[in-house]
Amino acid sequence: MELIIGGACQGKTCYAAEKFGITEENTYTCSENEMISFDRQCVDRVEEFVLYCVKNGLSAREIFEKNRGKWGNKVIICREIFSGVVPVDTVERLWREETGRVLTWLSSEACGVTRLFCGIPQKLK
Repeated sequence: MELIIGGACQGKTCYAAEKFGITEENTYTCSENEMISFDRQCVDRVEEFVLYCVKNGLSAREIFEKNRGKWGNKVIICREIFSGVVPVDTVERLWREETGRVLTWLSSEACGVTRLFCGIPQKLK
């Protein structure tokens, strides 16, 4: 699995398209309103799936662990939401914390981790 992280509008999906041949058609985009799907080559906006889990009392990491065989060869993209001022809102704070925990675990499982900043890839792993 390749993990791509970065802030909003930093070029994550363009990088995935160039580096791994990812297209919109083979990308599943997560939503805060539904369970994640691993049926496409790329899973984008994992932070939204984590928000879905926080709102529904689920563990995103446990769901990833149970479905390890389904995402092991995928490209996973996640927006960095854990920098800046800590939110006062409890749900937003939990969302930020859980996203950080999930990314820490996914990073340990990944073959490669790349951070995009201003469209510039930084190979972390």
